[in-house]
Amino acid sequence: MSRLTIEASTPLCLLQDAGRFGVRHLGVTQGGGLDWRSMSWANWLLGNGLDAPVIEITLGGFCVVAEEDCLLALAGADLGAQLDGQALAPWRSFKLRKGQRLQFNQPLLGARAYLAAPGGFDAPKVLGSSATVVREELGGLDGMGRALAKGAALNYSREAPLLVRELPGEHVPDFKLDAPLDLVLGAQIGEFSGLSLFDAFNSAWTLDSRADRMGIRLLGTALQYQGKPMISEGIPLGAVQVPPDGQPIVLLNDRQTIGGYPRLGALTPLALARLAQCLPGAKVRLKPVVQDVAHREQVEYLRRFVGR
Repeated sequence: MSRLTIEASTPLCLLQDAGRFGVRHLGVTQGGGLDWRSMSWANWLLGNGLDAPVIEITLGGFCVVAEEDCLLALAGADLGAQLDGQALAPWRSFKLRKGQRLQFNQPLLGARAYLAAPGGFDAPKVLGSSATVVREELGGLDGMGRALAKGAALNYSREAPLLVRELPGEHVPDFKLDAPLDLVLGAQIGEFSGLSLFDAFNSAWTLDSRADRMGIRLLGTALQYQGKPMISEGIPLGAVQVPPDGQPIVLLNDRQTIGGYPRLGALTPLALARLAQCLPGAKVRLKPVVQDVAHREQVEYLRRFVGR
C-alpha cells in the first residue's frame, strides 16, 4: 500500500468518483466530480477505470507529502501546482519521491484540478460510490461525507504504471473557450414570455459568487414565467431552474432530488464540465439544442477514451 499525507486542505477539497446512481428515489443525490472530463482524463493517464476515486481540488489550498515513491496524475485546472517548489503543469502523470511535497496554490486557469492515483484512492463505497456529499454525510475517506482534512492519509493499493504519460494536446479541454453552453430545452420552455426566451439565449449571464456543488446562480435580466404553479418533480443534472426572482440557477451534482420551480431545460454533460471550470464573475451564454444532438456529441466525446 502506498500513502500520501495531507499537510493542508480546505472544505472545498473532496474525494470524488463518478457518483451514485439508482438511489434518487430514496432522496439521495448523485454527487461525483463536477468536471467529469478532467476527472476521467486524470484516471486515463494511469490506466484506471474512468470512475476511480480521485481528489477534487477546488481553488487550491491543498498540499500532500509522499510517504513512499509514487506515480500520480493531474488533470483539470492550473491551480499553480508545485512539486517541491517547481511548477507542475496539469494533463500528465508524474513521479513523486518519498518526502516530496505537492502543493496547489491558487487558480491560474480554471477552478478545479483532479489528482489521481494508480487504481484510485482507497475509500469505502456507500450506496455504490465513494463520492463525497457533505450535506448528506455520505462518501469520502470514512464514508461519512467529510471534506479532506490536514493529517489524513490518502492510500492506494495498485502498482503504478511503468511509464509517465502526457495527454495529447488535441484532447486537452480549452478552458479559455468562449462558446455558449448547450442547453436541452425542457417541458416548461413554452411557459416563459417570448421576451424572456429571447433574453435567455441572446444575453450574457454572470456567474454569481453564491455557488457551490449544489448549484450556480446566473445573474442577468430577470426571466418571467407565465405558467401555472408546479407540483415538485424530479430534477436532472444540469437543470436550469428559474425561481420567482427570475434569476436562473444551474443545478449541479449535489442538487436536491426534486423541485417545483419551472425550468428552461438542462445543460448537457459537456457544458456542465466547462461550467465547472468557470470562476465567479465569468460571463456565459446559453444555446438551445435538441436531445439527439446532445446525445451524439456526448457519445463522440466518450469515444476519445477508447483504445488510447
